[in-house]
Amino acid sequence: MTDVPSYKLEPAPEGEYAVSGPTRTERDSLGELEVPADAYYGIHTVRALQNFPITGRSISVYGDLVRALAMVKQACARANNEIGVLSDAKTELIGRACDRIIAGEFHEQFAVGVMQGGAGTSTNMNTNEVIANICLEMLGYEKGDYRHFHPIDDVNRSQSTNDTYPTSIKVAMSFTVRRLSTELGLLIDSFQKKSEEFSDVLKVGRTQMQDAVPMTVGQEMGGWANTLREELDRFDAIVAALSEVNLGATAIGTGITADPRYAAAAAANLAQITDLPIRTAHDLVEATSDTGVFMRLSAALKRFASKLSKICNDLRLLSSGPQAGLGELALPAKQAGSSIMPGKVNPVIPEVVNQVAFSVIGADVTVTMAAEAGQLQLNAFEPVIAHSLLQSLHWLTQACLTLRVNCIDGIEANRDRLNQMVGTSVGVVTALTPYIGYVASADLAHRALTSNRSIIDLVVDSGLMKREDVERLLQPSKLSSPQPVTQSIPIVRQ
Repeated sequence: MTDVPSYKLEPAPEGEYAVSGPTRTERDSLGELEVPADAYYGIHTVRALQNFPITGRSISVYGDLVRALAMVKQACARANNEIGVLSDAKTELIGRACDRIIAGEFHEQFAVGVMQGGAGTSTNMNTNEVIANICLEMLGYEKGDYRHFHPIDDVNRSQSTNDTYPTSIKVAMSFTVRRLSTELGLLIDSFQKKSEEFSDVLKVGRTQMQDAVPMTVGQEMGGWANTLREELDRFDAIVAALSEVNLGATAIGTGITADPRYAAAAAANLAQITDLPIRTAHDLVEATSDTGVFMRLSAALKRFASKLSKICNDLRLLSSGPQAGLGELALPAKQAGSSIMPGKVNPVIPEVVNQVAFSVIGADVTVTMAAEAGQLQLNAFEPVIAHSLLQSLHWLTQACLTLRVNCIDGIEANRDRLNQMVGTSVGVVTALTPYIGYVASADLAHRALTSNRSIIDLVVDSGLMKREDVERLLQPSKLSSPQPVTQSIPIVRQ
């Protein structure tokens, strides 16, 4: 996929823009413009390129969106054919053209910018023109000879941007959410494997950045796996919500220019094409103006990104050092960390995932503002909503991939350092409080901190318990899980 159109727009002397290279002339209600001769798009796309030279990124960067646009047009053509307003021949041609787009052809022809005014009209017109010109080429006619196959009268029949565009972005988001869920599932599996690998490795747990009680590295990894697993159900529910569409609403939800049978037929065909649980919204006026489902998706991505970022914060902290930090975990070394300090290695994978999370969280603000700014029967700002969410979805998917492959799968626990830290940690005293009492335990903790001696040695030397009893109570399996308090060991109070 290309980020920018392959042709060049140059300032013309009169202050407008002209297309360099061979051209063809096309007309619309505003007049004439030159279109690149070999382009499958047309005049409406060129106007959008002139009007919105903002990001340098075309909608083709989102392959799921391009495929979704083609699927919606294909479903609409089949529905029009079923109700008798589009011929078999034209339906078949549109279907073939859309199949080619779905398969990956012509994506570079979807050239309009991701940021555009017009509530997505430019994207819809770009799609109509590309499909029409593919059909013309298959019929043996020149591109732009719309007398034989028309972008609006044929490809856009019974439709408005206001129902095809939001439907397309919902389909695209559903595909991308499912891809994110798949990659997230693999990341969860990776954490779970590490949980099992390190199930016997004790470490010091921490609260408020201070030493707390013992746990295992496996429990820490398992906690990360489970907090991420919660997001899978949320994503499944969002795909179901995204599957409610307003096809058949046309301009504002009243269905003007569309046959009463069309909406149900279009939804049924789109469900078959996409393999999504597509259904028609019960109130098409509401569905055309409401963007609540996009805010719901954005909120879910923000929540997930926040969790992922917190885990990466922990990974950076636990791997800090390696000599003057915590140094509990060894992350895979992926690149030299400094141009001045030889041998330095930085936690670059968690760092990049953190930055993805920051972007996703910021995008949630954009989506919220765009949703709030909608007016009356339509939200004109769905293009920035689509761009923000599709980018967030793609970046999070790639973040999960690189975190799993380049970091989690290769993590090692620094067992010697962990054993030394647990052995001298005052946190293990907590396990003895049911037997020696809080006051005696607090005194032991203070003495351990000042002397740096082993807790076991201090307890035995104090005459509070026998060595074998202390060692039994401080076994890794007992320190890291609830244990019944046995009366076989006498309770000592001070």
